[in-house]
Amino acid sequence: MTYSARIKELNETITANGAPWGAIDAESAARMVVQNRFRTGLDIAKYTAKIMREDMAAYDADPANYTQSLGTWHGFIAQQKLISIKKHFGSTKRRYLYLSGWMIAALRSEFGPLPDQSMHEKTSVPALIEELYTFLRQADARELGMMFRELDAAKAAGDVVNTHRLLRQIDEHETHVVPIIADIDAGFGNAEATYLLAKKMIEAGACALQIENQVSDEKQCGHQDGKVTVPHEDFLQKIRAIRYAFLELGVDDGIIVARTDSLGAGLTKQIAFSTEPGDLGDQYNSFLDCDEVDPASITNGQVFISRDGKLLAPKRLPSNLYQFRAGTGEDRCVLDCITSLQNGADLLWIETEKPHIEQIAGMVDRIREVIPNAKLVYNNSPSFNWTLNFRQQVYDAWAEEGKDVSAFDRAKLMSVDYDSTELAAEADEKIRTFQRDAAKRAGIFHHLITLPTYHTAALSTDNLAKEYFGEQAMLGYVKNVQRQEIRQGIACVKHQNMAGSDIGDDHKDYFAGEAALKAGGADNTMNQFAAA
Repeated sequence: MTYSARIKELNETITANGAPWGAIDAESAARMVVQNRFRTGLDIAKYTAKIMREDMAAYDADPANYTQSLGTWHGFIAQQKLISIKKHFGSTKRRYLYLSGWMIAALRSEFGPLPDQSMHEKTSVPALIEELYTFLRQADARELGMMFRELDAAKAAGDVVNTHRLLRQIDEHETHVVPIIADIDAGFGNAEATYLLAKKMIEAGACALQIENQVSDEKQCGHQDGKVTVPHEDFLQKIRAIRYAFLELGVDDGIIVARTDSLGAGLTKQIAFSTEPGDLGDQYNSFLDCDEVDPASITNGQVFISRDGKLLAPKRLPSNLYQFRAGTGEDRCVLDCITSLQNGADLLWIETEKPHIEQIAGMVDRIREVIPNAKLVYNNSPSFNWTLNFRQQVYDAWAEEGKDVSAFDRAKLMSVDYDSTELAAEADEKIRTFQRDAAKRAGIFHHLITLPTYHTAALSTDNLAKEYFGEQAMLGYVKNVQRQEIRQGIACVKHQNMAGSDIGDDHKDYFAGEAALKAGGADNTMNQFAAA
């Protein structure tokens, strides 16, 4: 419905209610309606799920249509990201949000900073999703509010051309609300616990939930050691639980991202249940590191499985965990991915130890032999040393080609001494094109960085502290922060406006008319940035 049609509809409602509603202005009410397009988190989840499904289809048609996101840990960070995207690129198309369980644990837990081991309050996950979308909805209200002010000025000046232009812009306004891929870790318990938390996350606005195949109470960060996986059936129960949650809430297009940590996980807590050779449980157990047992030498407390008429003893650690055979990680990843897609997952996530396109592609090629349109979400992780990894990849390629690499120490390629070399330049170009190249070669539909704003906050704060508390003093803030905000057109230089002061003034006008005591008068120091 257009803005003008909304005014007409509300005017009819107000007129129908007679004198008691006589002081209500239809246009003011229409503005509030337009500024609050999404009434609930479920409205957001349904809207964004449809967008994400369309993007997945577009990627299937052409892998150049991959999508991207940056992890965010606060609503303000998400808001500024989307405002910047709209400012620089004119559209939010194929740009998403990512919610990282790591950042919730480290930054949003009531216990204080925690490692990424699912020890934080599970309720903090849906609470952050709701916060992110609250800030994005406020960005909509702010942007539309500025359009309404321009519209009023155009009408007052009798400027018909600008009036029509602004009405069209209002009707065609692109929301800051975009899809989110939200981390539910390993489900915070059994399948029922996963279902209950999934419902809360969906109700907060999540259209895509990412779940991993680690043991819930043994969960580790994907880039740390000590990871323990569960048998496939345990994981598939949680995938089904999430699908039921989506369907129960009417988000039929909801997306499930199945993450496998098998590449770096060498342990399991359980021997899978198996009834016949070759079933899923038997396939899982086939990766166990076992020794054939002589019945005459059985010792106390040993556990056995039988295979091909032989009695085998899986290697069990003092932690009561069982060990997989070395070198089986890729095979386990491929089986994890295939079975997840065959049982309701929509997208895959393979947690790797380095950003190497051919390593990822090798697994995806095998998965696609069974599921031709298999697609990945991939973590462009800050846990990787991107500079060192790609310089080593170039070094290795040069060495294989017979190119002279004697001027380089492979173990020390991170050194600033190599920054101006041809090798470093080639590595940087591979980093620049990594997302495009991996989308085309390795089936990566969505590229994300899990923790970028954690690192940018730390870096910018360090730079400011060094300058402000040092010789530069106030100039350290003015020169390197405020002046740059003004010169680069950063919206939050007018922080009162960003915090909703102008929206509040508009509401005061609607509610109190001439009696409104507004903040945005002549003495508001934000007017110093009018030309910014």
